[in-house]
Amino acid sequence: MDLVLGEFVRFVDEKREGYITKIFDDGTMGVTGSDDFEITTTAKNLTRVHGHSNYIKEREPVKPTITQTEDLKDVGIYLAVVPDSNKASLVHFHILNASENQLLCTLNTYKTEICRGEYADFIAPYTFKKVYVASLPELDNWPEFIFRVIPYTTTNKPIIKPIQYKQKFKAKDFSGAIKNISLMPQAAWVFRIDEIELKIDVEKLKESFFKVKEVQSTIPKPAKEIDLHIEKLSNAHANLSNVEIIEIQLNYFNKMMDSAIIHKYSTIIFIHGVGNGTLKSIIHKQLGKHSHVKTFMDAYKEKFGYGATQVIFK
Repeated sequence: MDLVLGEFVRFVDEKREGYITKIFDDGTMGVTGSDDFEITTTAKNLTRVHGHSNYIKEREPVKPTITQTEDLKDVGIYLAVVPDSNKASLVHFHILNASENQLLCTLNTYKTEICRGEYADFIAPYTFKKVYVASLPELDNWPEFIFRVIPYTTTNKPIIKPIQYKQKFKAKDFSGAIKNISLMPQAAWVFRIDEIELKIDVEKLKESFFKVKEVQSTIPKPAKEIDLHIEKLSNAHANLSNVEIIEIQLNYFNKMMDSAIIHKYSTIIFIHGVGNGTLKSIIHKQLGKHSHVKTFMDAYKEKFGYGATQVIFK
């Protein structure tokens, strides 16, 4: 009997049932019951519960239109973590391929200097596949997740580099609301696996730092609140690709950051919106490495929700 992650099963030798949350090998599995306690047992000691509503099935490839939902404004590769529809303490990890490329994907977990292979398979364009199941109450004991992805296409395109994504989850990663995703039938916490490479003009930054007085007279002061929504930055945004939109937003973000530093601002707010979190994630990573930034945080949640970031300079 071929049992899979997330399947609802019953023990043969005792009155107990639950979900398969780990598969150690072909004959050994971990089953989590209603008490959130995982028991290791053999596959022979388990039987499938017929008629029970198991987790969502993977779809056949169906290419969506970009205007289908807001979530598809930024096409890419994502990790979607979905709460179980029957047992809230369980979450199901999926690789969501919202690109036109086929993906060769592997997942390894790393804990206490031991690396274990969890998943390896192809994922077709515009589909998703389940790769792991875990219990949220045991989040502190989760391993580090290491995803490796190789995109593949037969069309003529520039070289697509392999992707490696590492994540050690913390409670704050699941503190926000789950989002509806057009390619999946249930809402999920979404994490971008493929990152858009930032292009920073280092020489231009150096010039602005060493010629402050000269530049101050030529660069106007920025507003205290900077709106990065693409419709505010370009009148032709409807004809732009997703990558072009991100580049425009990041270029304007960097320009306003430079200007705020030159004019010795103590703080500035960037309104990036919520969306699928990609722009916010890239901005936060850049701010975390910025030598002139003291700290940053969500700005006035009662006014912006989670759609704006306040930057405090040194």
